[in-house]
Amino acid sequence: MSGPHVPKPRRRGVAASLTAVGAATALLASACATTAPTTAGSSAAGGGTKINVVAAENFWGSIAAQLGGSKVTETSIITNPNTDPHSYEPTAADARTIAGAQLFIQNGIGYDSSWAPNLVAANPNSSRTVLTVGDVLGLKDGDNPHQWYSHQSVYSVIDAITAAYQKMDPADSSYFAQQKTQFENTTLAEYNQLETTIKSKYAGTPIGASESIVSPLATTLGLNMQTPYSFLKDISEGTDPTTADKTLIDQQIRNKQIKVYVYNSQNSTPDIQSQVALAQQEGIPVTTVTETLSPAGDSFQQWMVGELQGLEKALAEGTGH
Repeated sequence: MSGPHVPKPRRRGVAASLTAVGAATALLASACATTAPTTAGSSAAGGGTKINVVAAENFWGSIAAQLGGSKVTETSIITNPNTDPHSYEPTAADARTIAGAQLFIQNGIGYDSSWAPNLVAANPNSSRTVLTVGDVLGLKDGDNPHQWYSHQSVYSVIDAITAAYQKMDPADSSYFAQQKTQFENTTLAEYNQLETTIKSKYAGTPIGASESIVSPLATTLGLNMQTPYSFLKDISEGTDPTTADKTLIDQQIRNKQIKVYVYNSQNSTPDIQSQVALAQQEGIPVTTVTETLSPAGDSFQQWMVGELQGLEKALAEGTGH
């Protein structure tokens, strides 16, 4: 189920990112000069005011909205499937949205670090809670940032978001606990079952991939990633991969050392397009993942279930069972 080829550049450079953030920050300072900071707490929530949640990326935003239910309102900054969070250029509207957040969720781990923390710092608010996924998971810049593809990481973030809600609105603590239970056991039931099924049937199956976004998923499912991590990371970060890595991958495909090739259809570089074409030529099933919710209106679980179903189908075809 190969998706559309949408080449896009990664990491436009520090200077460009700082220019964009600086412009947004300057506009925010002007717009917010006479605006009192938004505050949160149990008294506000108890009075019927919903917690204002803003997420840098919509995959975390979807989870936060569902965990919060009727007690929160949620806005995501990045919602366009063709937008690259690595090199996103924030707008003044984004800055104002973050300025009004009572809970702001950012990925960190170098993923949105060139812009999100700067917008938070542009409007200091001691009552605002900032949840950084990398901090929750104990990860740092340079580690794999694509943790929404890790089952364990997703559940850790669910715990952290729920705890943040309960701290901000203790009067509704039991409500948030119920939301968490419902989300984990019912809402994510098909997602959980697909992961369990794929792991039980295909653990150890050798696969190839286009970039490091696939690595947490492969780990979760017990798949044997054959693509050198140096290549996966280079593509993810917009660095030219080495000739040695590209040659090795071509050999793996031609020698049928992988059963499935998985690629990020939102970051299909010429090297990746060449590998996809070679895999198809050699009869190796190709399936896709995307960086953010696609289509944008999907929930986290709808998006993941669709990708897992595609991967399961490719694995069945590639292994013959």
